[in-house]
Amino acid sequence: MRFIFFSISHNKQNLKKLLVNSKTVYATIFFLILSSTVFSQTLIKGSVKNSENVSMQNVSVLLITENEDLLNYTSTNKNGFFSFEVYDNTRKFLVFRAIGYEENKIELINNKTNSIDLDGLILQNKPIELKEIVLDIKKPIFIKKDTIVFDAKSFLQGNEQVVEDLLKKIPGLNIDAKGTIKIGNQEVEKVMIDGDDFFEKGYKVLTKNMPVSPIDKVELYQNYSNNKHLKGIENSNKVALNLTLKEDAKRIWFGNAVGGYGLVSENRYDFRANLINFGKKAKHYFLTNFNNVGVDAVGDINMLVRPLRFDEPGSIGDNQSATNLLGLAADLPNLKQKRVNFNNAEMLSLNSIFTVSDKVKVKVLGFLNTDENDFFKNSFETFTVGTTRFQNTEDFVGRKTKITGFGKLDLTYDISKTKTLEYTGKFNTTKEKNSSDLLFNTDLLNERLNSDNQLFDQKIVFTNKYKDKKVFVLSGRYINEKTPQNYSANQFLFQDLFSVSANNTKQFSENSMQFAGVEGHLLDKKENGDLLELKVGSQFRLDHLDTRFELVDNQDNVATPDGYQNNLKYVTTDIYAAVKYRFKLNNFSLLMQSDYHQLFNRIENFDVSTTESPFFITPKIGLDWKINDKNKIMTSYSLNRTNAGVLDLYSGFVQTGFRSLSKGLDDFNQLSSSSAILNYTYGSWGDKFFANSFLLYSKNNDFYSTNSIITQNYVQSAKIIIKDREFVSFSSSVDRYFKTIQSNLKLSLGANQSNFKNSVNNTNLREVTNLGVDYGFELRSGFKGFFNYHLGSKWNYNQVKTTIKNDFTDNISFVDLSMQFNDKINVQVQGERYYFGNLGKDNNKYYFLDAEARYVVDPNKLTFFLSGKNLFNTKTFKNYSVSDISISQAEYHLIPRYVMLKMEYRF
Repeated sequence: MRFIFFSISHNKQNLKKLLVNSKTVYATIFFLILSSTVFSQTLIKGSVKNSENVSMQNVSVLLITENEDLLNYTSTNKNGFFSFEVYDNTRKFLVFRAIGYEENKIELINNKTNSIDLDGLILQNKPIELKEIVLDIKKPIFIKKDTIVFDAKSFLQGNEQVVEDLLKKIPGLNIDAKGTIKIGNQEVEKVMIDGDDFFEKGYKVLTKNMPVSPIDKVELYQNYSNNKHLKGIENSNKVALNLTLKEDAKRIWFGNAVGGYGLVSENRYDFRANLINFGKKAKHYFLTNFNNVGVDAVGDINMLVRPLRFDEPGSIGDNQSATNLLGLAADLPNLKQKRVNFNNAEMLSLNSIFTVSDKVKVKVLGFLNTDENDFFKNSFETFTVGTTRFQNTEDFVGRKTKITGFGKLDLTYDISKTKTLEYTGKFNTTKEKNSSDLLFNTDLLNERLNSDNQLFDQKIVFTNKYKDKKVFVLSGRYINEKTPQNYSANQFLFQDLFSVSANNTKQFSENSMQFAGVEGHLLDKKENGDLLELKVGSQFRLDHLDTRFELVDNQDNVATPDGYQNNLKYVTTDIYAAVKYRFKLNNFSLLMQSDYHQLFNRIENFDVSTTESPFFITPKIGLDWKINDKNKIMTSYSLNRTNAGVLDLYSGFVQTGFRSLSKGLDDFNQLSSSSAILNYTYGSWGDKFFANSFLLYSKNNDFYSTNSIITQNYVQSAKIIIKDREFVSFSSSVDRYFKTIQSNLKLSLGANQSNFKNSVNNTNLREVTNLGVDYGFELRSGFKGFFNYHLGSKWNYNQVKTTIKNDFTDNISFVDLSMQFNDKINVQVQGERYYFGNLGKDNNKYYFLDAEARYVVDPNKLTFFLSGKNLFNTKTFKNYSVSDISISQAEYHLIPRYVMLKMEYRF
């Protein structure tokens, strides 16, 4: 570490000059990182014996500082030997502990050599009563059965503010740019606090806002069950996280407030506050967030409103929703959202859990979010299909204002130790107004779109564990959702379709849905580990799609053309049963499953009614093989049938954009497919090496495609069914901890390929092949001293092949540096580089630099921050994309450079 101190303290002016020059940023950073790996290393080794000269096994050997902070630890092997490495020559001590022996503490003397040998160390006997023994050895990672416990303090580096910052530094947890937490390919079910869950799949509200300071431990639950009565009975591969609080943060009100305002920028502000109390009878978590610096305060709201659990007892109706027909928001580039999100967000969330009695628990959640988002995008797109070739340009300026109110009530009543009744009631309302000014080629269009969403959702689940290994779950649910939309565009681009005198269009649409279902689920765990599952149920769904498309001259409706209106009612009833049996054979687990469905479908389209009643069976087979404690293989193969939805069936064209129209099939169908999955895992928690690989192959015997007419002014598409489509996806990740440099390396490799067919401009069916490959690495240090780093790079290759082939490779690289000068001052620097293979040399590279300095006045009270974003002041960003019909290039506006002074106060 001394080399790093010397480099930074003696070269501050040079470092500042280098950071200003974007082309030398990464060379400078690489030099710093390289230097951190070459400081001196000292090997400490030795052996321990008792007073009778017998080698002692499992003696705890702790490396501590002068202030008794734990730096490293190990234990002696069966021959009494131990060894580990030290990376600097500051004053340190070794402590030897064993039950029934005197503690021995030895100061390490710097002998200016690369090794210290403590062979033949003797521990003296100390007879004590077992009831008085207290073992106080804190390990960073501790494993007990299906739970892995991470000591939060061991992973803190001083620059963490919210829970998400801590989780990013725990090995094996992968947190993407949107805040989704995964272990391998498995997303976590929830993030709890002291065993209680506030937000379910909407956990990003918690992880992006809750302060990290009160966290004591992070617990990872493997083989997790959302229903407590199913623990140890269902074969679950789910995972969940639990945050345990420090003792001084329990049963009191505490929290923090962080506020900031721009110093050299206009009207930039950021404010976040948390108020928390976790008592025995009531737990409260109140939070708020106001900002216009692009920070996503809530993550994915939809996962809070509609948490999705697949094929789980009691999850009936989770996959039911109504979908809007169109939206105006511009697509965003693959950048950190805070760089392109021109927002003005306000969020307030009030959440409480009340333990009314030993049997009754009530959870109340209230959520209000408002936001104003601005979008800026300039693009041109070149279409090439057969002999048809043209180019369109679009200059888009849009604004979306949105207000969402959400309320939820959960009631859990433990009738007895083996019987539980759960009720969940949800209500959501969203009002959204969109407007855009769009210069399309030489025509200026003004679009207006008002969208509403109203959701009323009620669910009840009764669980009866009537025997030790037998559970019956009965669930029922009712959902009512409406999604009305009003859209207008003040230009008329459909002259070639309609021979009327019009200068704008309007469309009203409403897609409403009612769902009701009841389901019984029996789980019977046999003495030999086999599991029998029986499921029966009935689900009813009524969809009503009403659309009205009008051609307007000024304010007068001049036509409501035939073939462009819909008044469709679609009713489907599914009566189903499923039999699943999992055989347990030593290290093997064999799954046999069959699902039986009897459907009753009815379509009413403009008073014309048709019905059908198909019956089908979908089988599945799976095999899990635990080769040993480190090697595990899971594989499965299944046949599937998918019943058509309302947006697959409508017969009249609807407007889905200012120049696009589409329609469905106007007929019943059930699409068939098959899929095979292979998953291989090597290693277990606490290992230095952990790897996971996943392979998916899917074949659609028939699938939805389109027959499209594409012109410069409009696109009109109709759904068609095509035979045979294949999809292959592969992903692999490796985590490797290198003790010599105290850093964790992550490698990732992914690829996917799909082929499909479509028809464009009355051509024969075109074969389209898409290929995507991504690969990259991340390296994160875990030093306890002054300096830490996190760096990485990822490449993305994309190829689209029809009669011609288009391909390109993009690259994203980043370096994050953290410098902890002392207990009061630390600095973080974040750099990013983007490269686009198919853009010109003048605009195919982009650099970003963010920095933040923190001064801690009082570690438990007051901290000041000086934060700068986009310090290179990159104002626009271009990217490139290809499809089977076009090549496009888009330019986006970015949030300009700003510097903000912030203050955090804890209470």
